[in-house]
Amino acid sequence: MPPRLATDASLLRDPDVESVYRDIDGLELHAVAAGDPSDPLVVLLHGFPEFWWGWREYVGPLVDAGYRVLAPDGRGYNLSEAPDALPAYSTDRLSADLAGWIESEGRDSARVVGHDWGAAVAWDAALRRPAVVDRLVIINVPHPAAFAGALMPSRGRWKLTLRQWRRSWYVLFFQLPGVPEWLNRRSDYEGMARFLRQASPDALSEADLDRYRAAWSRPGALTAMLDWYRAAVQHRPDLPGVTVEQPTLVVWGEQDDALLPELAEQSVGFCEDGRLERFPDASHWVTHERQAEVQALLREHLDG
Repeated sequence: MPPRLATDASLLRDPDVESVYRDIDGLELHAVAAGDPSDPLVVLLHGFPEFWWGWREYVGPLVDAGYRVLAPDGRGYNLSEAPDALPAYSTDRLSADLAGWIESEGRDSARVVGHDWGAAVAWDAALRRPAVVDRLVIINVPHPAAFAGALMPSRGRWKLTLRQWRRSWYVLFFQLPGVPEWLNRRSDYEGMARFLRQASPDALSEADLDRYRAAWSRPGALTAMLDWYRAAVQHRPDLPGVTVEQPTLVVWGEQDDALLPELAEQSVGFCEDGRLERFPDASHWVTHERQAEVQALLREHLDG
């Protein structure tokens, strides 16, 4: 077996960017940190099947804009410790990790940006722990109430529900114990690599995919990543409410294969101060496909 590739902050080859490990909820979790510790804090939350590396093109510009940036590996991903118990991956535990990261920086709150599963955690934190989220950026994941509504057939909505269930088939597949892990390892993680290749051909190089494969192959990582989905079905916590009070920007690539574009507008409807920016020609991976535009939107919204 070839030596495992590095997946820490050394990937960026920038002496001002470092890997940090902190004890959060009794776990040793990893993040990439950059910027002056006294600057306003922005936390970047990645989704499936990425790790902090998914934000590599955003760390520098946000630091240059005057922010302290923290890009954690979600629990179980890459260099973050992976607990064995399935309830450890419930959404409320994941958003508690976000609060722990913010506290570890000596802050009471932060601006939070989330894509995919990271956006689901950001929604949860904004609702369950509103004091820790100053401003919110959500990328291609619906508000939990909008998503729940899309999955529940009701009068006049059954066509939408059927369309969303067709797109959510993989969530049910991920519930199978051991089978998704076996298939991915057997194919050298080609299924997850194909998922990422939905981005434009130039967005992710083969070298990038090698880094992802290195992260996916770490002991316990693949099962932990899938356990986020398993816990979402089997250990779903109730939310204390549905209205998001923080200023919220929703960014949506409308060619998303997994989520209906109608959910973007519905999600903004749950926000007291919400704004939607659509990218009609971009996919779920709009963060990679339209980096410059998304970076500009983030800076504008985070600056407030």
